[in-house]
Amino acid sequence: MKQITIFIENKEKVKLLSSLLNALDFVKSVRIDTVEIDRVEADTEETNQEDSNADFFALAGIWNNRDIDLSMIRTQAWPSRS
Repeated sequence: MKQITIFIENKEKVKLLSSLLNALDFVKSVRIDTVEIDRVEADTEETNQEDSNADFFALAGIWNNRDIDLSMIRTQAWPSRS
């Protein structure tokens, strides 16, 4: 199971989003908590620190031995411009 944390300031929009999520059949549960802004900033800093420790070069070579070039990518991305 995966978890998503979303911080929303507006109470009406919290209710709207909660209703929407509860209507989805694949959402197991929705929990609404009130948090202090300092905690939000600490969580954000922790997430950013984890992201900065990611190994950038771990993905090096994922396009190795693939028959693809920049013009092919552009053609597929914008067929109307070809």
